[in-house]
Amino acid sequence: MRRSTSRNVKVLILVLFAGLLFGSYLFRSSNQYVRAAGAGGGDVWAPHSDLEEKQGERLFLGLIPFRSGFTECAACHYTQTADTINWNPSVFDLADAYTASPDTAYLKSVMTNPSQKMLGSHAKIELTDKEYTLIAAYLKKVKATGLARHKPIPVDFMIFLGSGLAMLLALLILLFGKNGKYKAIPALVLIVAFAFHMKVLVHEAIDLSRTQNYAPDQPIKFSHKIHSGENGIDCEYCHYTALESKSAGIPPVSLCLNCHNVIRNGTQSGRFEINKIHAAVKSGKPVEWIRVHNLPDHAFFSHAQHVQAGKVECQTCHGPVEEMHVLKQHSDLSMGWCVNCHRDTEVHFSGNAYYSIYSRLQEELKAGSRTKVTVEDVGGLDCMKCHY
Repeated sequence: MRRSTSRNVKVLILVLFAGLLFGSYLFRSSNQYVRAAGAGGGDVWAPHSDLEEKQGERLFLGLIPFRSGFTECAACHYTQTADTINWNPSVFDLADAYTASPDTAYLKSVMTNPSQKMLGSHAKIELTDKEYTLIAAYLKKVKATGLARHKPIPVDFMIFLGSGLAMLLALLILLFGKNGKYKAIPALVLIVAFAFHMKVLVHEAIDLSRTQNYAPDQPIKFSHKIHSGENGIDCEYCHYTALESKSAGIPPVSLCLNCHNVIRNGTQSGRFEINKIHAAVKSGKPVEWIRVHNLPDHAFFSHAQHVQAGKVECQTCHGPVEEMHVLKQHSDLSMGWCVNCHRDTEVHFSGNAYYSIYSRLQEELKAGSRTKVTVEDVGGLDCMKCHY
């Protein structure tokens, strides 16, 4: 009986392990590629064979050398998404730019006459006509598929899965084990693992639909650190609707051109990223920025009320954007976070016409019976203020 039980446990473990491998394969297959902004569209290239695409990819990645001895392109022009910014154009950026003039003569002119930033790395590039054709074939493939998605190690998931397996084994030992002398150990493992699982489930349920630290790749590598931090551009210069509107707005490319008609080379990215602005103007297509901060539809938020009337600094909600190359969601923007802010934030009545109607509170402040007025005191916690 004991041998049969042990065999059943082994079979169960093998089934669970096989299911895990199969699930990981499905997840990897469904997330193998991510299309960058603008991916897809019509096929404007001359047809290339699958072999040429594969050979071009191997050349680009440095798996086979160029005839001149040049090693690889991917050392600078990344081929998959990443958590940090890379100022060099990605292989998809190159493929997207190549769409404008899909022939090897254009590709050759770009590679042999790069921007000032790339002069050093492109100084000794001498490719044959066949190698240019193979690189063009690979760019065609990348244009259709987009950048490959980087695969971060799911440490938290592995810990959760491992503790679940330990809990299952402990339960099986308690149910089918014959030796009662050491049952305190699996019982302790079961209790600790179960408590950990409940904590994770509760935490994940609370965080459902929240996107703190969300930092998507944008179609243009715009750095708030360079613009707002190093160059001191005021937030309201670009997000000028924040003073009078519910939304802070996305700056149009015409506003970008106020500076970038003159400034044509970026300090980090050279000419490539700024050229995307001019290409958008020329084509008449807007830049498809990806929204970072997004509240549920049932929650009302007005930038004008907070920035104009409340005199709230942008960094209060958005964090130190002047230090961010890649903009991310700094706060979790949960209801509890907003409520705590309304309870703690003091309203500045002095010289603020917006709050002149609160005469009783004004008088209490002058009389000294009240030392401060918070947002809660002026109705900041009323349900209908946000959930109309």
